[in-house]
Amino acid sequence: MYSASDPRSTLAGDKPKSEPGWVHTSFFGSQLALFYGTAPQISDASGETWISRGQNVVIAYSKALAGGVFERVAQADEYAVIIPDAATQVEVTTAAGAEVVPGYSVVFVPPGNSTIRMLTAGTIVRLLTPKSADMADAASNAAAFEEPHPNVPPFQPWPEPPGGLKLRWYTLDVPDDPSRFGRIYRCTTFMVNFLAPRVGPRARDNVSPHHHDTFEQCSLALTGAFTHHLRWPWTTNMSVWREDEHLYCESPSVCVIPPPAIHTTTAEGPGVNQLVDIFAPPRMDFSAKPDWVLNADDYPMPNA
Repeated sequence: MYSASDPRSTLAGDKPKSEPGWVHTSFFGSQLALFYGTAPQISDASGETWISRGQNVVIAYSKALAGGVFERVAQADEYAVIIPDAATQVEVTTAAGAEVVPGYSVVFVPPGNSTIRMLTAGTIVRLLTPKSADMADAASNAAAFEEPHPNVPPFQPWPEPPGGLKLRWYTLDVPDDPSRFGRIYRCTTFMVNFLAPRVGPRARDNVSPHHHDTFEQCSLALTGAFTHHLRWPWTTNMSVWREDEHLYCESPSVCVIPPPAIHTTTAEGPGVNQLVDIFAPPRMDFSAKPDWVLNADDYPMPNA
């Protein structure tokens, strides 16, 4: 449910109900990780790292020290890095060599061996699929995913670029455009939507409750505070009904919103409230909108 001024009001949406026998028979709750006020999963000479996960995504939020090194050995698939602050600078080394990447960027790193070296202190956020078993097992909520959750189909990566996978990075310094929703980039494994920052609380008379039938949404709060509001459908089986959730969280934090929960998020902080939405694999409906995905020319969509 979107207002007419919301670009998402023109989305076609995912419509799995056309498939024979489709019905939600069970639900599961959200996953909330508060990286503030909790102990990191990793603390070493490179900095502190908090790790949480969803069905298809593992998020590693690091307060990194200058000179810190974050290495992946025999990485199974492409992973993403968000560098949210302009003052942060890193050097990324892959089989093709080393490249300096500035802050306020989204980076896609190819499989294989790679190293991120911090040229300055700062925050980096790595996004990996559960194929990175070491990171998935280290997540604070790993026990919640000992069995696959219902309603999320098995992960399938999107097609590789015609020239193959290589290090790619994109600036987040892109002007807002009211005809699209946020600043969206995709790779073979993830879609990252760096939403327009909201200054002050969100108006309560213009929210956007909606749901997804077949994919989870991971909302990463970088600055400010938010309340994630979730409601589950009623079915004929009352034993699977769930209470509404209104999850207040400050930053940094992560909320994984499962399908088919009806949800909307309200900014709460008096200053800048910055949210990033993450999807694994990329969303087809966002990708189908002309000019919404800013690097669409680099990463093809699956065949219809």
